[in-house]
Amino acid sequence: MSYLIISLLLLGLLVAFWHLFSGHKDEDSPVVQSDGCATCNGDNDRCEQECMLEAAVKPVEYFDDEELDRFKGRPSDSYTDEETDQFEYILNTMRPEEVAAWRRSLSLRGIEVPDQLKSELMILLED
Repeated sequence: MSYLIISLLLLGLLVAFWHLFSGHKDEDSPVVQSDGCATCNGDNDRCEQECMLEAAVKPVEYFDDEELDRFKGRPSDSYTDEETDQFEYILNTMRPEEVAAWRRSLSLRGIEVPDQLKSELMILLED
């Protein structure tokens, strides 16, 4: 009896592996094409979550902003005007297509964007 159960389990595993590695696709499952994280603009929570998960397994990307690491864990409403100017300078010197990746980088590093810049950041992300 145990030979029969083991044989059925092995057969099931073989069928599962064949299905995975044969390139067989279900016709009922929709094909989702993604342009990657560069197209995430904050409107689609799923896109943002997938990009955060993807970014979490990669090294953190820096945008010549290593000096911002000293703000790790700091609340967004506690920045002085001079500290906010540091964020604003970096934000204004980057290309528009880098803004979403920079925001993800800050988030992964535990750095909150100052409240004074959040509306400007959202405008840039929407463009």
